Amino acid sequence: MPENELQKRASAYRLAELDPDFLLGESMRGVRFFLEFAKAEERLRSWGIRSTVVVFGSARAPAAERHAAPSSAAEAAQRARVARWYEQAREFGRIVSQRGGAITPIDGMRDNVIATGGGPGIMEAANRGAFEVGAPSIGFNIQLPHEQEPNPYTTPDLTFQFHYFAMRKMHLAMRAAALVVFPGGFGTLDELFEILTLVQTGKAPKIPVVCFDKAYWMRLVNFDALLQDGMISAADLALITFVDDPEAAWTALVAAGIRTPEAGASGEAAT
Repeated sequence: MPENELQKRASAYRLAELDPDFLLGESMRGVRFFLEFAKAEERLRSWGIRSTVVVFGSARAPAAERHAAPSSAAEAAQRARVARWYEQAREFGRIVSQRGGAITPIDGMRDNVIATGGGPGIMEAANRGAFEVGAPSIGFNIQLPHEQEPNPYTTPDLTFQFHYFAMRKMHLAMRAAALVVFPGGFGTLDELFEILTLVQTGKAPKIPVVCFDKAYWMRLVNFDALLQDGMISAADLALITFVDDPEAAWTALVAAGIRTPEAGASGEAAT
């Protein structure tokens, strides 16, 4: 009987689900996209996570203790401002987790679980606030050329990694009962305006969108010019609420009708 080792070692002989060359090939892109949806969806359902409060913000806003010594008074002032954003995001994570229903499931469901992009800076701060009060929180990490490390405060069982930005954004949006956006750069702007566009066009239910530090956002984006030139309507601009402290952010979410243990099921997450 001739030997058949060459046949058994050939990639064609591997079971399809155990063949990495096949699974990572061009023809299986749609399958990989679906798998990124299904894996996170299954895990989130197993935790009973019905709704989230999504926090966006800069990865370049570390806690005060991680700042290097400033070289000038201007640099010291800027670092103090950035450190303040970190601490405010941390406090906001605590407030939402304590009051929003994330800690103790009701009828097996958790509401207003903090969800972030999973990385450092503002993302870490919000996850850290949830961690400090014993609440679960989610990190939707993304593979990048310079690898993003997950921050140490996301719940391990809810720390995901995505290859596709589109699927990561979908998971960030689909359970969002609210969006709170701290100062940030290109990624933060991208995520903010994507959610605003989904709400504006009716592709997602209307949810409260809160921008933290009004002076920052007004300096960064000339919203009034967009309105004056007819690029947006007054109703579009009214989709955004500006706040300057964590309590005001939570008050804005409650006023908008998000679901809380006290208020009952008045809010709805996006689908």
